[in-house]
Amino acid sequence: MKVRDILRVKGNTLYAISPDEPLSRAIETMSEKDIGSLVVMEHSDVVGMLTFREVIQALVKSGAATMQVRSAMDDAPLTCTLETEMDEVRRMMLDRHARYMPVMDKRMLMGVISFYDVAKAVVDSQNFENKMLKAYIRDWPEGERQG
Repeated sequence: MKVRDILRVKGNTLYAISPDEPLSRAIETMSEKDIGSLVVMEHSDVVGMLTFREVIQALVKSGAATMQVRSAMDDAPLTCTLETEMDEVRRMMLDRHARYMPVMDKRMLMGVISFYDVAKAVVDSQNFENKMLKAYIRDWPEGERQG
């Protein structure tokens, strides 16, 4: 399974913000859209990721929501490509405690996958394999079944 498979199901709606926007605007957007992250874009380049984790940490540190997104974002976000294997994505996200990852094709943003998306894909894949195994065993000739 590849990242491309998750994005095909998830769709291609993206939410982005400029690093110079007020943090309060980012919080409004995240709240209105019921999303946990924004891709931070500057001159068509991905320059960071802003998640609720960074928002909360920035607010605790400063006590105010008047700062710019630039001061709260992760400016070195993990990224993957459409061809990245899911096992590698899982490892990367777990190692960095990342909940969201931009999917890139060279410098073009193709989507964002969440840890939830990855976990769901793994569970769906396992469920499919289990169904296939059960169907295979069910279809064995009666005299060849064991246990």
